[in-house]
Amino acid sequence: MPGKEDSSSDKEQCLDLFLKIGLDERTAKNTIANNKVTANLTAVIHEAGVTDGCSRTVGNLIYTVATKYPANALVHRPTLLQYVVSSKIKTTAQLDAALSFFGTTASEDFKLNEFEEACGVGVEVSVEEIEQAVNEVFEENKNVILEQRYRTNVGELLGHVRRRHPWGDPKIVKFGTIRYDDTNPLAEKKEYIDHIEEIVQWMGWEPLKITYTSDYFQDLYDLAVELIRRGHAYVDHQTPDEIKESREKKMNSPWRDRPVSESLKLFEDMRKGLIEEGKATLRMKQDMQSDNYNMYDLIAYRIKFTPHPHAGDKWCIYPSYDYAHCIVDSIENITHSLCTLEFETRRASYYWLLHALGLYQPHVWEYSRLNVTNTVMSKRKLNRLVTDKWVDGWDDPRLMTLAGLRRRGVTPTAINAFVRGVGITRSDNSIINLDRLEYHIREELNKAAPRTMVVLHPLKVVITNLEADSIINLDAKRWPDAQTDDASAFYKVPFSNIIYIENSDFRMKDSKDYYGLAPGKSVLLRYAFPIKCTEVILADDKETILEIRAEYDPSKKTKPKGVLHWVAAPSPGVDPLMVEVRLFDKLFLSENPAELDDWLADLNPQSKVVIPGAYATSLLQNAAVGDKFQFERLGYFVVDRDSTPGKLIFNRTVTLRDSYSKGGK
Repeated sequence: MPGKEDSSSDKEQCLDLFLKIGLDERTAKNTIANNKVTANLTAVIHEAGVTDGCSRTVGNLIYTVATKYPANALVHRPTLLQYVVSSKIKTTAQLDAALSFFGTTASEDFKLNEFEEACGVGVEVSVEEIEQAVNEVFEENKNVILEQRYRTNVGELLGHVRRRHPWGDPKIVKFGTIRYDDTNPLAEKKEYIDHIEEIVQWMGWEPLKITYTSDYFQDLYDLAVELIRRGHAYVDHQTPDEIKESREKKMNSPWRDRPVSESLKLFEDMRKGLIEEGKATLRMKQDMQSDNYNMYDLIAYRIKFTPHPHAGDKWCIYPSYDYAHCIVDSIENITHSLCTLEFETRRASYYWLLHALGLYQPHVWEYSRLNVTNTVMSKRKLNRLVTDKWVDGWDDPRLMTLAGLRRRGVTPTAINAFVRGVGITRSDNSIINLDRLEYHIREELNKAAPRTMVVLHPLKVVITNLEADSIINLDAKRWPDAQTDDASAFYKVPFSNIIYIENSDFRMKDSKDYYGLAPGKSVLLRYAFPIKCTEVILADDKETILEIRAEYDPSKKTKPKGVLHWVAAPSPGVDPLMVEVRLFDKLFLSENPAELDDWLADLNPQSKVVIPGAYATSLLQNAAVGDKFQFERLGYFVVDRDSTPGKLIFNRTVTLRDSYSKGGK
């Protein structure tokens, strides 16, 4: 391929250059695929004098200059780049203003002082100034905010802040928190907390702050005392079974009407550890005659002589979720308390408690759980699958957990695109077809996953008209649209006298609708030559096929219809690279297993099939955990974390077949 090596070298140099200025690898590779953008960015990097590298912030601004700079103002581009490199222009707002200035100002009218004023050169906006602006905007709109609460237009408020400090860093103003409702000391584990934070970051989100319900244990206790004083809570001595029975019969506890002073004293004894675990609880005095089961005097506090992993050993009484959740929402000034529809009956209790304490009431909004076909989504059912070892942990690739999807090779981009497309609904009967998620996965991986050939169930083929020590190195495409002058888009595969095809690609009896290999029939080996089956070697049982013997057509004059993927022995007496492949499929046979009484009986026995002895091309020998590939004719695969230096393991992400219709469900 003339010029191929030179082109490959140029692209490798460009990739290295783009990575040096801080572009992420994916953006850099996508840029190289566009010759025009590659040429522009390379020229801009040289103009800016940052061929040895720069910060990511500067690099991203340089990239924007390369892709958005007005063509009628090229004479001033070197000037702009010096402002960027020297950090006189350091935010996207400043750069946008600069580009606008050049786009609307004739070259002969350009004045440096007007340019600097137009894009805020020399203007420094501190974090304190932005915080002050936020506080001022809040105070000016306080009445409206307090009145409208969750209906307040946050974007409009941010617009007020930006107008006061147009050159300030907008990333300083953030919304959104992660809160851990860690009310049960026995259920909290640091590994869960660390994982949530890590998986949120993997999804591309950064919270403003992270809080814990346990941060408010003192506030919650003080408010519980106040609830007793107001006559809305009492200390109860019923056992769990007695409480269950009395709630089922709508019967008051015998201690429901005990004096407030007595409950205050007993609650204090509970706090001091003077009452045994299980001998007392604090219950809210709600409405035992309500039609809503969640108003039957829910438990607010229970005794647990267990240190808390976050709060330490200060407490031996702990609040329940039903008690703590709404109060902490109020304390943290949450605008929307969002939950799934099964919590809708708890709304009455949520508002009852806040009203009883005279606290601010956030807006509660329930939505339907994201239900996907052929799986379960409830935490209780997922926990059963993991605890009883029906699956291999919370990150089992068959589970619809974020950890499971990541291990399966699904990208955050595909997940976000899927969720955005599904939207939010209150319809509890909605169930989304798994094909819809797989569509987004394929859309993403089709662009990002290089192609290679892997044979899952190898069948040996001996090429009888090729010398045993003869190796022909052929070019195979990493990408389907690879150009012949681009060496980086190809990889080398050896063609020797020992090759392997899929066992299912050979039949003893041919048919018109069959495009595989059969006795006396020819097929084309992808990227290689046509071969014709001349002999079949059978085992003593006269049924088991030991090997196929064939002749290849070096002239390629034969034009068979069937095209097969294959892997060859890289040298005489040496087997191809052996890998383990795990084929994951739908976890359940039914579309909606959650509605079945015996839902575990619906588990798909073929949801995980392990193939320990697949053969692969040498392209995969240096693959690292998380690397993604398309195995031609087979699907998309990712390197699993169970891989070792001597054994690569691949998880199938999705098959190549796509049955999803955009117009469908």
